[in-house]
Amino acid sequence: MTVIPEVKRCVVCPSEVSMPTVMWVRGYRLFFYSNEGSEPPHVHVERASATAKFWLRPVELASRSAFDDRELRRIERIVNIHRRVIEEAWHEYFNR
Repeated sequence: MTVIPEVKRCVVCPSEVSMPTVMWVRGYRLFFYSNEGSEPPHVHVERASATAKFWLRPVELASRSAFDDRELRRIERIVNIHRRVIEEAWHEYFNR
């Protein structure tokens, strides 16, 4: 199993109302859009101008912009490793 350093958990930082950050991992910001609570649980990931969206059950790429395939595989591993925490934050934030 790969150990991912640099995990900074915010579990929904209160200062970020429209795009609450769940955590930062290896320079990737994992976050929600506050108006997407009607969709199934998912997380958005960004780094610089690149973005991706992953469904959480099962972890699966939903959309992407500017990430190459190699980096998407790395991000998918990160989301898989932290899926439980991300999903808990999702349910806490959206009260679902």
